[in-house]
Amino acid sequence: MGLEYKDYYKTLGVPREAGEDELKKAFRKLARKYHPDTATDKKAAEEKFKEINEAYEVLGDKEKRKRYDELGPDWQQGPSPAGAGGGFRRARGAGGPMAGGEDFEFGGTGFSDFFEHMFGGRGQRAPGGFGGFGGFPGEAEEGPSHGQDLNADLLVTLEEASQGAERVLSLRRRDRATGIERTETLKVRVPPGVSDGQRIRVAGKGEPGPGRGPAGDLYLTVRLQKHPDFRVEGSDLYYDLELAPWEAALGAKKNVTTLQKAVTLTVPPGAGTGQQLRLKGLGLPKRDGTRGDLYAVLAVQVPAAKNAAQKKLWEQLREAHGE
Repeated sequence: MGLEYKDYYKTLGVPREAGEDELKKAFRKLARKYHPDTATDKKAAEEKFKEINEAYEVLGDKEKRKRYDELGPDWQQGPSPAGAGGGFRRARGAGGPMAGGEDFEFGGTGFSDFFEHMFGGRGQRAPGGFGGFGGFPGEAEEGPSHGQDLNADLLVTLEEASQGAERVLSLRRRDRATGIERTETLKVRVPPGVSDGQRIRVAGKGEPGPGRGPAGDLYLTVRLQKHPDFRVEGSDLYYDLELAPWEAALGAKKNVTTLQKAVTLTVPPGAGTGQQLRLKGLGLPKRDGTRGDLYAVLAVQVPAAKNAAQKKLWEQLREAHGE
């Protein structure tokens, strides 16, 4: 049974020719609306938030967007990165594709089956040769050998990266020789401070080893979920803080909600667009036990004069400061 095509442009509500800025604005607007922390129906919002994130994960990445646009609705007619259909993903064992082994699929990673099948993030053979001893397809081996390692992507929220979390995944396996299926539940610990691209090892959850050898491992590659308010650079977070002209000129107290707590930030008089105010230790955890910082990036928003009274006030301000 084929997978339903996901129209990521429709998910974000943007035209296919949308530029980077338009995509970013659409994502932020929808992500703020459906963020689970602020929504009334948290379960429904969480699912919608994942859909929005997945769409931006693809369209906000030049290479992924190019592949997505090239394949289009007929994507299943193109080459499949992992080579299997029907919901299962296939990994080649040490004896080649006809030497038995398993088909498998994951649940609870945060990505849809459509995403995983199109971009091959799920169930791929891990790097490092065929089998734990570096054999080649079709090459006979004496005695038991190490099973094939597997790779999958794991979508991690910034809140999980900040505090750490335990994720529950499902792993469904189907033996290609017997057709027997079985499902495992895996509890995976996401450590605080985990970074994008980092791999989490789940020992012994890869393919069984030929000849009753030890099973391979499962490697989960972390993909940090996009956040409507924060950008990540290493262990530091960046937050765009909008200011009215009078706040920038006179100074202001602004409430900022961080991943840890709500804080009040003092904006000094004469603040300008692009200026960064540092909130020490409110970023993501580091390996040495300390935390990165949060930087509020100021952006002065100048409203248009919508009536005669407002226009007069702007003119008076101009006269007071001189041409």
